[in-house]
Amino acid sequence: MEPLTEQEIRSAFVNCTKGESRRLYVPRDLADRPWPELDYLGWRDPRAPDRAYLVTEVDGRRTALVLRCPTPTTRQPPRGLCAICLTSPAGGVSLMVAPRAGKAGQQGNSVGTYLCTDLACPLYVRGRKDPGPGARMQESLTTAEKVQRLTTNVAAFVARVTG
Repeated sequence: MEPLTEQEIRSAFVNCTKGESRRLYVPRDLADRPWPELDYLGWRDPRAPDRAYLVTEVDGRRTALVLRCPTPTTRQPPRGLCAICLTSPAGGVSLMVAPRAGKAGQQGNSVGTYLCTDLACPLYVRGRKDPGPGARMQESLTTAEKVQRLTTNVAAFVARVTG
C-alpha cells in the first residue's frame, strides 16, 4: 500500500458523511507505519473504543470504512477466527460492523465480518507480528498466496459495504 496522508484518508470514507469524516480520529503516526507491508490500514479510535476504521485500495481506488465493534474489556477475549486473514490471535477477534454506503446505510442497513481486534491482519500474514501460540493454522500456502487471499477477502468485504 502506498503511504497516505490524513486528507487522503478522510476523503476516502464511503459510509459516513463528510462532516463525520472530518471529525473522526486519524492516527498521528502515519509516517511511521510499515506501508509496504500493509494491504489495508486499520486502527481503533482511542476516543471512542467502539469505533474502528479500515482504509484499503480496491481496483485502484482508495476506500475507507467506519466500523462499529465491541468495546474492549479487561477479560480474556474469545479466540475466534478472523474472516480476513484466517488467524486466531491472542488479542481476540471481534465482529466489526460497517454501515452500508449510500441510502442503504442511511436506512440502517449494515454488514459485518469477524476481524482481528487489533486490525493487524497484514502483519500477522507476513509474520511481522506474533499472534500468539496456536493462532495460525498449518498451511502449505506461500506468504504471497496468503497476502493474495487477504486482499481478496478485504475486497469482498468492501464490495458488500459499497454494493
